[in-house]
Amino acid sequence: SSRQRPSDTVRLSVLEHLREVHGIKLKSCGRKKERRFTGGTKVFGVPLESLPLCYMPPCGLLPCFLVDACEHLLEHAGTDGLFRKSGSVVRLRTLRAKLDHGEACLSTALPCDVASLLKLFCRELPDPLFPSDLHSALLKAQLLPTLEERALATQLLSCLLPDRNFAFLSYFFHFLSKVSHRCAENRMTNSNLAVIFAPSLLPPSHGTEGMDTHMKLKAVSCRVQSKALKRSNVVFV
Repeated sequence: SSRQRPSDTVRLSVLEHLREVHGIKLKSCGRKKERRFTGGTKVFGVPLESLPLCYMPPCGLLPCFLVDACEHLLEHAGTDGLFRKSGSVVRLRTLRAKLDHGEACLSTALPCDVASLLKLFCRELPDPLFPSDLHSALLKAQLLPTLEERALATQLLSCLLPDRNFAFLSYFFHFLSKVSHRCAENRMTNSNLAVIFAPSLLPPSHGTEGMDTHMKLKAVSCRVQSKALKRSNVVFV
């Protein structure tokens, strides 16, 4: 079955544990009112709630494009440099226009084109999949002294994700883990995939920090995703 929505009591317990045991302080992280699905077929540059969705157990509701793209790419998971080689700009423009008009066009598309579309889709989401109010805590969790502490703190923080974000990340990390299992063929290791997707999934906040701090945040963002990929069956349960 899909993930059950944690109660407010559970969320408060998670926040207290993070603060008392791991020294990670968060605001109450009150639930934001979810926007209603507004209909339409547009795929790129729209919030998760406004995308055409399909139900995929055990994750729950997922963007149809995400499922279609990942299933297509798994059929070609052995492709060399799957997410490194860019697709044709002309073909991508055509495919994007078709997808935004509700046309099913991925089944005949080249793997490199679908991979490029998936990267573009993640990059153009208006809100990061790891919400900005969790960024600092996620980064602090990776600095805890032991592997067990880092894993537990990250798992607890995943409980605070909005339902749709949790479903997306659970499905997506399991997909990327399957891709990395074919790294002998596609050369897409966990680390390589983290470098490619971390800037989209966990982008550094646009603040006043200097370039050195920005680069450190980017490096830790990659570490967060790499560890989540290695332990996706533990972090996203």
